[in-house]
Amino acid sequence: MNEIKNRLDALRLEMLKQNLDAFYISGTDPHSSEYLLEKWKTREFITGFTGSYGVVAITHEEAGLWTDSRYFIQAEEQLKGSGVKMFKHREPDTVSPEQWLSEKLKPESKVGLEAQTVTVNGFRALNRELGAKGIALVKTVDFFDKIWNNRHEIPHSLVYDFPLKYAGISRKEKWEQLAAELKKADADFHVISMLDELAWMFNLRGDMVNFSPVFTGYGVVGKNEMLLFTKKTGIQPQLLAQLEKEKISVFEYENFSAWLNETKGTKIFIDPSTLNYSAFEILEKNGNSFVEGTSLAALQKARKNSVELQGFSNAMVKDGVAMVEFLYWIRQNIGNSPITEYTVGRKLDEIRSKQEGYKGESFPPIVGYKNHGAIVHLSVGTYNALPLEPEGILLIDSGGQYINGTTDITRTIALGEVTAQQKIDFTLVLKGMIALSTVVFPVGTAGCQLDILARKPLLERGLNYGHGTGHGVGHFLNVHEGPVSIRHDFNPNPIEPGMVFSNEPGIYRNELYGIRIENLIVCIEKEENEFGKFLGFETLTLCPVDTSLIDFELLEPAEKEWLNAYHLRVKNELMPHLNKEHQSFLAEITLLV
Repeated sequence: MNEIKNRLDALRLEMLKQNLDAFYISGTDPHSSEYLLEKWKTREFITGFTGSYGVVAITHEEAGLWTDSRYFIQAEEQLKGSGVKMFKHREPDTVSPEQWLSEKLKPESKVGLEAQTVTVNGFRALNRELGAKGIALVKTVDFFDKIWNNRHEIPHSLVYDFPLKYAGISRKEKWEQLAAELKKADADFHVISMLDELAWMFNLRGDMVNFSPVFTGYGVVGKNEMLLFTKKTGIQPQLLAQLEKEKISVFEYENFSAWLNETKGTKIFIDPSTLNYSAFEILEKNGNSFVEGTSLAALQKARKNSVELQGFSNAMVKDGVAMVEFLYWIRQNIGNSPITEYTVGRKLDEIRSKQEGYKGESFPPIVGYKNHGAIVHLSVGTYNALPLEPEGILLIDSGGQYINGTTDITRTIALGEVTAQQKIDFTLVLKGMIALSTVVFPVGTAGCQLDILARKPLLERGLNYGHGTGHGVGHFLNVHEGPVSIRHDFNPNPIEPGMVFSNEPGIYRNELYGIRIENLIVCIEKEENEFGKFLGFETLTLCPVDTSLIDFELLEPAEKEWLNAYHLRVKNELMPHLNKEHQSFLAEITLLV
């Protein structure tokens, strides 16, 4: 931890040089990404915390990291001895980074930040809270360029075409659809800064970022022009010519700043929750006006077309086959050969890699045995992986990137003898998952209005889980996708047909075990009558649920009926793709209950 302390000292020295009393680190990049290039892993560099979410605030005397419930246990462990204190974020009655800074600093203090890595909304929230106490925000140069020896640069990587047979809608059609939305909003341009939105809008993919087939860049879509800013060396001449033929102008990534500075007197549609403040400030200074709202590209992307949905279905069959083979491997080897949490993750990736069209993992696998299962987003290595034994329960949350879809699945399985309490907990989680799977709701319903259904069986017993119930999932894109979600936090964007979500209630007993069951679901139209239009969900994931962990006395007849119907569908769709040994295994674990 001396290394972390040395880095903090170096950052504080830069703060002194700039007459700053504190420094704020958003923990992301100029594109509000979750999975970061090495260059932008500033949070990890300055604190040692490796989770995918966290905000850092540093004064000359103290330092804090704010993260959410997925990482409370992990952060406490990784921050020990670092001089950085862990604070709970997004929880009732907790202090925010802004509040902490306003309490620690005197009026007329100065807080530095790198505006390129803070969103417009993030900057406004900080400025509002700190400004009320007479504390000023100061936009700085990138201090990490000064204190981070051998810091990585943005790499050159391949940008490739995503064919129409997978995308379903051409670049031209997407452009026309977005231009129509711009006309409704009375805006001239839409600035796209999120990398998955960029990849989707231009029907391109890349290999730059781990777990997500995206590339670094910006997009500008207007009524009569479409601009792409990225590293042109990554685009093959033939593809570059094709883009230009489609009247898409391609510029170097660095030229986006020039476009910002040259754009004057226009009306621009932006999403303030994702666009970085540095870009916004330049546009504002140039006399441009703004229409603010949820990214038009993000909303288009979230509503999957029929080709994308068929791709998801095909990917689920492949992933289901891999999961059955993996579950069989676990059964055959547990207690007979050494297995650890780490080797479980590697084995699952190896099995998936045999499937046609597999492009890699969609996120680092979360494999938690016994007490490790209570660490919601645990990522183990060879050094801290627990050995598996033929007893207790194992939580496995993993996913794959396939050329025609992205998967995310969690199964909690028994490795041997389990307790009555574990069965009760598992069954309550299953009941919540079924409740969300079977809900029917009117058009216009938001995810926060459905979240309670997955929690109700747990809440009735004074139990709960700290994470959201469902996140959006991209089509061969980010496994965590906005702008719609299913969680208790307010999100005004309604659930619409074609949107794909995770359905993943859970329960975590600290120092004992964790349980989560996760399927992917897609919103579908159910019916329309004199009372209105009604929507529901169809389950996409194809993988058995471990019935040995169910307390059947807690299941209602309708829940048993759902489980039997689901297992019958899993069996019917996967059997033709399995060998005889795996077919027998699947038949055994999908018996009617």
